[in-house]
Amino acid sequence: MDLSTTYMGLKLKNPIVPSASPLTQNIDSVKALEDAGAAAVVCHSLFEEQITHESGELDHYLSYGTESYAEATTYFPEPEDFKLGPVEYLDHIADLKKTVDIPVIGSLNGVSNGGWVKYAKNIQDAGADALELNVYYIPTNANLTGTEIENMYIDTLKAVKENVSIPVAIKLSPFFTSMSNMARKLDKAGADALVLFNRFYQPDFDLEKLEVVPNLVLSTNWELRLPLRWISILYSNIKASMALTSGVHSHIDVIKSMMAGADVAMMASELLVNGTGRVADILKDTEKWMEENEYASIQMMKGSMSQKSVEEPAAFERANYMKTLHSYKTLI
Repeated sequence: MDLSTTYMGLKLKNPIVPSASPLTQNIDSVKALEDAGAAAVVCHSLFEEQITHESGELDHYLSYGTESYAEATTYFPEPEDFKLGPVEYLDHIADLKKTVDIPVIGSLNGVSNGGWVKYAKNIQDAGADALELNVYYIPTNANLTGTEIENMYIDTLKAVKENVSIPVAIKLSPFFTSMSNMARKLDKAGADALVLFNRFYQPDFDLEKLEVVPNLVLSTNWELRLPLRWISILYSNIKASMALTSGVHSHIDVIKSMMAGADVAMMASELLVNGTGRVADILKDTEKWMEENEYASIQMMKGSMSQKSVEEPAAFERANYMKTLHSYKTLI
């Protein structure tokens, strides 16, 4: 059974890639992921705030929407709260490359194309096989246009691509007016892969203290539907590789990801809850399913359920909305 796939030029033994999480902060847990069968790993993110928290350009972006709330920037953790600073992060990647044989993908989390971009080159020099840009931005300024936000992503991507020779993926949120157009723009700007989608962590209210508090909720497999839909739509319409992330918890989710057109399925929540050995279980179940359904390779199923390939392409569009509502009515 051939589970191999290619992700932004990297030849991988299977499509399961643990995404950025606390598991990739520790060399032993990354080694355990490799032993369980993970094809590559995405390192936890190095945050822009760790690198350029004093820069004027970063202050400019962080100040959007905070003019009336002087305390807003204190919501960001202090640099010492991060376990690994910029120098330690580079050392961590170098140590990982000495320890494991699978590809190691660095991760930068930021919003501007300022000083943090130079760290893309440093991550490459540390030995990373590729780089994932996690452009995490919440546009709260009503004067900021959609075009300006899109250009922020594109300019950041271009700036990084000018500084490195390794493949560069960009991790997106689904909140663009025209997701297809944005994907094509990033594809033309040189993105080697699109990672769909980033999960924006929503704050909660503490009614006892009357404070806004962070609230981390791990994913569930119902969240798979959003990236599944968009990868199905984008498949064969862009040259860049695609990674599906958010909601991958089982071999069924991995298989659906491949059939939509993804090159890899990334997971974190499932591994955080059930341990690194879960990778081996999912691979075993994937092989069993493929054998039972007469698929000799991942390539045979790649994109077979994309919009381009299915008999009813409208299933991914408005017609499906009407059909779904009607199907619920018939159950009553």
